[in-house]
Amino acid sequence: MVAKSIIPCLDVKDGQVVKGINFVGLKEVGDAVEMGRKYSLEGADELVYLDISASFEGRRTFVDLVGRIAACINIPFTVGGGISTYEDAARLLDNGADKISVNSAAIAHPELISQIARQYGSQFVVCAIDAKNIDGRWVATTHGGRNLSDKELYSWALEAQERGAGEILFTSMDHDGTKAGYPCEVYAKLCDSLRIPVIASGGAGTIEHIAEVLTKGKADAALAASIFHYGEIPIPVLKEALRKQDIPIR
Repeated sequence: MVAKSIIPCLDVKDGQVVKGINFVGLKEVGDAVEMGRKYSLEGADELVYLDISASFEGRRTFVDLVGRIAACINIPFTVGGGISTYEDAARLLDNGADKISVNSAAIAHPELISQIARQYGSQFVVCAIDAKNIDGRWVATTHGGRNLSDKELYSWALEAQERGAGEILFTSMDHDGTKAGYPCEVYAKLCDSLRIPVIASGGAGTIEHIAEVLTKGKADAALAASIFHYGEIPIPVLKEALRKQDIPIR
């Protein structure tokens, strides 16, 4: 089994990390730079920062923030949220981000994945998919889960891979923030259909949930927010528990 990764996710609004349930009811939980530094020191393998600022001014602030984050951590970090053009992606990569996560804009303009991959390489492009189960069919959503798209999870992930995405970050909107566990059978099917890594997101509440998605769910990495932000499961404790279950961890 290839070594798995543990990835805290930080949703950022105006420089502050926020968290909600099913993408709504956001509350501030801390400073984005300080929390990134803390997770880096605690042994996180990577970080994901998602900009959820709505205004242009907020997005400009976020670009500056990326530079400050890059200066104080020594692990890779992925940046996403509101990236709608190649220029948006280039600006963040040039300011210190290690990878770019594209979501809504990639669904509207799939060639965006190809553009970034051609210029920077597939290893710099993560395709994020926020999907919900609609009558047994996993439908990709856009704009923070507010709108349904015409894309279906498995076929869209495969298309993103063929267009040059280096990773898929799949969030189950039905499980996000609930701490009720990941839909492992969905992850297993997704991982079996792709040749690129899959990051599992949405639903972590216990160590066992994470162990399950990394084994039964076949995910390459587990991403979580609440359990880390509120100190419910410290990263060193999580990693030690996973090793005791013979799950190889980076």
